[in-house]
Amino acid sequence: MRWIETAVARTGLAMAQKRSPWGKNNPGPAGDSTSDEDGGESPGGAGEPVSGPKNPWSPPGGNAPPRRAANIEDIFRARGQQRGGGGGGGGSFPRLPQRPDGKSWFPIIAGAITLLWLGASTIHMVGPKEKGLVTTFGKYSRTIDPGISLTMPWPVQNVDIADVTSIKRYTIPEGEAEKLMLTSDQNLVDLSYLVRWNIKDLKLFRFRLSDPQEAVRQVAEAAMRSSIAEVPLDEALSGAGRGAVEQSVRERMQRILDYYRAGVRIQGVEIKKADPPEKVIGAFQQVTAAQQDAQRARSNARAWAQQLLARAQGDSAAFDKVYHEYKLAPGVTKRRMYYETMERVLNKNQKVIMEGKGVAPFLPLPEMRKRAEPLPDSTTQGGR
Repeated sequence: MRWIETAVARTGLAMAQKRSPWGKNNPGPAGDSTSDEDGGESPGGAGEPVSGPKNPWSPPGGNAPPRRAANIEDIFRARGQQRGGGGGGGGSFPRLPQRPDGKSWFPIIAGAITLLWLGASTIHMVGPKEKGLVTTFGKYSRTIDPGISLTMPWPVQNVDIADVTSIKRYTIPEGEAEKLMLTSDQNLVDLSYLVRWNIKDLKLFRFRLSDPQEAVRQVAEAAMRSSIAEVPLDEALSGAGRGAVEQSVRERMQRILDYYRAGVRIQGVEIKKADPPEKVIGAFQQVTAAQQDAQRARSNARAWAQQLLARAQGDSAAFDKVYHEYKLAPGVTKRRMYYETMERVLNKNQKVIMEGKGVAPFLPLPEMRKRAEPLPDSTTQGGR
């Protein structure tokens, strides 16, 4: 601080020796001035002629000791006194109101805040679907189960409570994005699937992986691509093949996540959409329609073959019955078969020829049969 005081003193001396802006003055010792044309009183006393303007650096009285330069510590001390209000040494903060007995409220307020802080950081309520992870200075200490638990206050111990029972759902891909995957027969299929999972081990879930949720997404996509690559396109598109793919994806994901020790349990995988790519969906629809027509034709042919086979089996069974009766009485069976055959053949003819004594060779039996039929009622025809 001495060099600052020396610099201030030298600056004041130099300014005192300079020409005054109000008139001429002769340089001299500090505090002494000579006369100039303006005149005036000398700083030595009243009634003396003035040889120049009053020096601002001279002491107010002629007999007073010379004024020394201002100290930088005095300047900052004066400013601190002005800022503090000039008395009492108080700061700029307002004082708290006092209690009726004259004491301050500060101890009571500080104690209440301390009690609230201790209660909030030492007593923890864990829900029925949750578990708490206790860390001591950031290091894992223990896992607390549902209920009320006590720990050391923060920042010594901290509790991280998480829901470990509720099922979390991820839809891959999100929105209407297209996710193309390659099948075993070198075809592309657009898949959209849902993954359901929850937390199995909270300690592993928090500390083992940096981002376990993103790891679940990546493992799900890798497992789905591996499973789809093992089945052809027809099985991937049909509902019959989806069940096997979903089960394969679930097992693959659980095996990989257990190897990573991610603390995650896969509850299920569901394929929501399995369609051909959008650019070739028209061609796939035509192929699908042709396959359906072919399947319909095969179904019709199979039904006709079954009907024909059933008819042949029925005729064969009837023939077996006739043959059995024929073996019992061959003559009677032959005659009956002859009569039934002739009756079936001659029933459709318009002429009947009979041979016998007293019978004309030709009888118009069909005409006689028509005449024997009753005629329609004439009354009914007249009414029509």
